[in-house]
Amino acid sequence: MTIRTDTWLYVAIQKIGNIDQIVGQTDTEHNVAFIPAFLSKDVAQQAMFHLHLEKKGKYEIQAIIYEDLASYAMEGGFLIFVLDEEGNVLERLPAEA
Repeated sequence: MTIRTDTWLYVAIQKIGNIDQIVGQTDTEHNVAFIPAFLSKDVAQQAMFHLHLEKKGKYEIQAIIYEDLASYAMEGGFLIFVLDEEGNVLERLPAEA
């Protein structure tokens, strides 16, 4: 699989008041912070059940171009993991724009 700078990915967004924040996760076993990303909106919606989310949080799936997601991830110290609907890692992306 090849993710290019112009590839559209889907991420979970947490709505906090008037602020939209990209959802990050932590792999505690490997001490890695990452942003879960998906190749389609349908896959992202199915995978939401496998993410560790706040029970009362409001979430939605939004598309973002990889180049922008990589910049955001790099600023926050995250990697990007492209996941399938079961939450399995398909690809680990360095957060480089």
